[in-house]
Amino acid sequence: MCLIALAWRMHPRYRLILAANRDEFHDRPTLPLAEWQDAPEIFGGRDALHGGSWLALRGRRLAAVTNVRRPPEQDGRSRGALVADFVRGAADAATAMRMLANEATQYRPFNLLMHDGDTLAFASNRPGVAGPGVDGGPGFATRTLDAGIHGVSNGALDAPWPKTAMLMARLGDWVASSAAVVDAGDAPPDLDPLFAALADTTLAADDRLPDTGIGLERERFLSPAFIAHPTYGTRASTVVLIADDHAEIVERRFGPAGSRLGASRATAGF
Repeated sequence: MCLIALAWRMHPRYRLILAANRDEFHDRPTLPLAEWQDAPEIFGGRDALHGGSWLALRGRRLAAVTNVRRPPEQDGRSRGALVADFVRGAADAATAMRMLANEATQYRPFNLLMHDGDTLAFASNRPGVAGPGVDGGPGFATRTLDAGIHGVSNGALDAPWPKTAMLMARLGDWVASSAAVVDAGDAPPDLDPLFAALADTTLAADDRLPDTGIGLERERFLSPAFIAHPTYGTRASTVVLIADDHAEIVERRFGPAGSRLGASRATAGF
C-alpha cells in the first residue's frame, strides 16, 4: 500500500473502516483479492513474488503496510511478510510489536498497521520516528492509535501530505454522511464516495509537496491519490469494513494508465 486512511471507532456499526491504494510497477506479478489457497480463512491480495501481502484480514484481524520513501531503497526482508505473519498469527497487536522490535531493521523501510480485533496499532522502522504517543528507539517506533481518523502514505503517520490529508478528510466526511448509514435491511453502506476519493488524480501544488529526497518531478508525479501511468501506478483500491460480527473487503484493480481490470468482494462472518 502507498496510501491508507482509517476511521477507527468512529462509526456506530463498523469499528474499523479502511480505504487504501496500492501503487506498484504494473509488471510485478500479483494475485487479486481472494481466499488464500494455503490459508482459506485469510482474504486479501497477494504478492506473487514473495507470497506476502500489502493488505489482508482474517476475521477481525487485519494488517496493512506501506513502504517508506527513503532513497536509496534499502535491501532487506520483504515488507509483505509482516502482513502475512500478523494475520496468520494469534498474538495481540501489543505483543506483535514487541516481537517485531528486535528484527524491525531487517526489513525494507515500512509503515505497518495492525488490528487484532480490539486494538489498532502502528509500527515503523523509519529512523528518527518520534512524536506524541510514540514508543520505541532509533530505527523502530510503535503507537497505539486513539479513536479518530488517521492516515499514512510513505512518510510519518498522520503526516499532512496532500493526498493523505485529502483522503482523511473525505473519509471523515463519508463517516458523517448518509452514505455511511446502514439501513434496516442491513445492506452495506454506499462505498462509491470512498472509491471516488481513492480515484482522485489531482496533482498537489508544488509548495505543498513533501521533500523525501527524490526530486521535485517525482514528488509531483507521486502526489495524487491515484497514479495512472503506463509502467507504474495504482494497482488496487481497497475498502475494508470491520463490524462486531463480520468483515467486508472490496477491491478494484487497475492496469497500465489506470485501465480497469476487475473487482472482487468478500464477506467473512465471525
